[in-house]
Amino acid sequence: MMKRRDFIKTAAVAVPAISLFPADLSAIERKTVTGKIEKRSLGRTGEMLSMIGFGGIVVKDATTEEASTVVKLAIDSGINYFDVAPSYGNAELMLGPALEPYRRNVFLACKTGKRTKAESRIELEQSLKNLRTDHVDLYQFHAMRTMEEVEKIFGQDGAMETFLEARKEGKIRFIGFSAHSVEAAMALMARFDFDTILFPTNFTTWNAGNFGPQVLARAKEKKMGILALKAMAKGPWPEGADRSKYSKCWYEPLSNKEDIRMGLRFTLSHPVTAAIPPGEAELFRMALSVSDSLTPLTSDELKAIKERALRGTPIFKYPDS
Repeated sequence: MMKRRDFIKTAAVAVPAISLFPADLSAIERKTVTGKIEKRSLGRTGEMLSMIGFGGIVVKDATTEEASTVVKLAIDSGINYFDVAPSYGNAELMLGPALEPYRRNVFLACKTGKRTKAESRIELEQSLKNLRTDHVDLYQFHAMRTMEEVEKIFGQDGAMETFLEARKEGKIRFIGFSAHSVEAAMALMARFDFDTILFPTNFTTWNAGNFGPQVLARAKEKKMGILALKAMAKGPWPEGADRSKYSKCWYEPLSNKEDIRMGLRFTLSHPVTAAIPPGEAELFRMALSVSDSLTPLTSDELKAIKERALRGTPIFKYPDS
């Protein structure tokens, strides 16, 4: 068992990565097709995913027609990476039928927030049913935060037992996790050879919050597939802000085209396979509209973005104090 104080010592060693960890795509295989979104290699899995992913929350509370239309738009744009979770309201129920015609040609990721063997098995089977599929390509522990959660999934009758059994059964192909804390992410990577990590990778949290560099550096060392959340986050909602336009976002998103391009370029200039835009259909479409201009940042651009980030407020910080 990794004690908390031992973990903190381990993580602290990685903190200098904020200045050393490069925006470097040398470890990523990239394929481009005219008119389609670039595809990138996913760690050691052998898979190639579109560098823009489809977050299933986009179809939460959509009509059947709306869900089919936005999924077709994604497919026509070259997106082959779809991610969803049971906690996204009725998103699985809407995504399943809309994605069914394309299922053979897409990489479908799902998650569970359950930490025990029994509960995670029930949730996996329900997700497969909702998504109208006999397997998911990637199954992830969802939103890991604490060391207590880490210990629980690896303990007796913990959720990892379900993951390993389901992989043998062919119901999942790869095992990953999403995390909202540096502590949990580093501990998880120390305990198991996960195929992927889904982690907030954002210009402000990275530069002003020291949140991300140490995690991505470790994931890259382990040759994991790195998937990114929050690339299009601006910061916490200002007090009294009208959130009605982007009600699915718990943070204030970047909302103009140039800022969105900047946010995505920052994230995708690092050894990240794919970034998932926020769950608002409008913001997803805006991400698609800039997808043909997401070139890696120059060193001067990285410096300028860092200066901007340091004037902002990160939605995550490490250490969180």
